[in-house]
Amino acid sequence: MKFSDVAMSLKASEIRELLKLTTMPEIISFAGGLPAPELFPLKEMEKVDVEILRKEGRQAVQYGTTEGYNPLREKIAGRMKTAFGVDCSFEDLIVTAGSQQGLSMLGQIFLNKDDIVLVESPTYLGAINAFKLAFPKFIEVPTDDKGIVPEALEKILAENDRVRLMYVIPEFQNPTGITWPLERRKAVMEIMNRHEIPIIEDNPYGELRYDGERVPTLKSMDTKGNVIFLGSFSKIFMPGFRLGWMVANPEIIDKVVKLKQAVDLQTSSFGQRQAAYYMEMFDLDKHVETIRKLYGERRTLMCDCMKKYFPENVTFTYPEGGLFTWVTLPEGVDAKELMPKVLEQNVAYVPGGPFYPNGGNANHFRLNYSNMPPERIEEGIKCLGEVLHRELGK
Repeated sequence: MKFSDVAMSLKASEIRELLKLTTMPEIISFAGGLPAPELFPLKEMEKVDVEILRKEGRQAVQYGTTEGYNPLREKIAGRMKTAFGVDCSFEDLIVTAGSQQGLSMLGQIFLNKDDIVLVESPTYLGAINAFKLAFPKFIEVPTDDKGIVPEALEKILAENDRVRLMYVIPEFQNPTGITWPLERRKAVMEIMNRHEIPIIEDNPYGELRYDGERVPTLKSMDTKGNVIFLGSFSKIFMPGFRLGWMVANPEIIDKVVKLKQAVDLQTSSFGQRQAAYYMEMFDLDKHVETIRKLYGERRTLMCDCMKKYFPENVTFTYPEGGLFTWVTLPEGVDAKELMPKVLEQNVAYVPGGPFYPNGGNANHFRLNYSNMPPERIEEGIKCLGEVLHRELGK
């Protein structure tokens, strides 16, 4: 059987494979970016579903437009203003099957073989996998604890004429948890505006801030229409709905609409109504505040436990929000090779190597703190610390 080049290039996602571990009750999994299931508003959704069927009946499960359910698009546009500081109308956005679909479609729209994608170093593994389908080249822009380094970005752009796209997560980055400060954002925007290169601003965690002040999004600073904003309901509502959105200039949205018509025609009619009706009948902001409180407590607990149980030569980030902290082991230690010993203690994490599209940097791993209850966080970090002390002490 003869498959296409794309099919032959496909590999299983390391994160998705690790998520299989979460089905095993004995595993304390810090691997996937799973929200806390106890916060899913199931009782409210019973009322929502009844109301949808009462008001809209069969129309609620009929085909809809590719752009999305207009009442939901209008609510998202309002949220873009209040939560992200972006003035847009519902016509400036399209509803996607999670922000992951947005990444996949943008890769197809902008990239040809050997075109260059700029990414943070490290960056989100799901974006790497989405863009790889177009067979581009990745350049990892040097990144410090404040995000992409502007001087390094300027140098890369001066030396490469096939840069077609830049992908970034300025807010509580996945996997590191870092947040770009305002001055860094301004500097990067000034450079990218001069070069007229599209920027994908992936912002699935932006509303989950536990400390500090909100920083303006890149899209709110966009004066040329070069920033493409991806948002998601997965982390503030329920991930299984697979509801995300994209805000971009009309030319880009037009291309995305046409591509989506070839991909899946539209995002779920009923799922979109579920989100829209929930926002109409209940207080999503209050729900998000509940999430913030719980995750903030779990973030603090995990970091306190790492201070207590990890060796002194192991460091980690202290994120102001989001779902992840990034752990750095001593040079020469491979987190992937260490993982079987960690799994023997019924603990799981994501090795850091795959977050670097050009390889290397194996001495890192990512931990998620949103999913596990407090007692399992402490137990898991203590077990992990014991393994690190034993293995790094050799």
